[in-house]
Amino acid sequence: MKQLLRTFFLTACGLALAGTAQAQQQTFGFVNTAQIIAESPGAATARQTLEAELEAFRVELDRLETELDSLQTALERQGSSLSQTARQDRQQELQQKFIAYQQRASEMQQTAAQREQELLGPVMQRIAGVIEEVRQEGGYAMIFDAAGGSMIVAADPSLNLTEQVLARLRAN
Repeated sequence: MKQLLRTFFLTACGLALAGTAQAQQQTFGFVNTAQIIAESPGAATARQTLEAELEAFRVELDRLETELDSLQTALERQGSSLSQTARQDRQQELQQKFIAYQQRASEMQQTAAQREQELLGPVMQRIAGVIEEVRQEGGYAMIFDAAGGSMIVAADPSLNLTEQVLARLRAN
């Protein structure tokens, strides 16, 4: 029985050591995706296009906000001199305008998110593809994102693949 336990224990230790040795052979790397996105060809152009398109949304929302503020101010100024019915009508108008403002803001937000995906989606796919190429060619088991909050506390700088990814993106 002791011999069986000893054999089992030695086999388990051997498997554990083999697993440790195999894990030590795996290579890991990391990239800073925030830097890659910021420096990636095409990303800056896509962001500029998006910002220009979003400016029209901001102008429209500012106009609607100004209109709401004017209605609110007029109601507060004239509130005491208005009849009960007129005051209620103005309050209802203000509420309807506010609801319309909220709906328009929501529509704009959805349109902006969709447009961002249209403009930046291809850039992000290209980045992901290059990172995968680097991972496969370098034999990396995993590549972590140092900018993504994966909490890399310390790492060998030679495992930083950010510049390698950027170089490939620039070369394409």
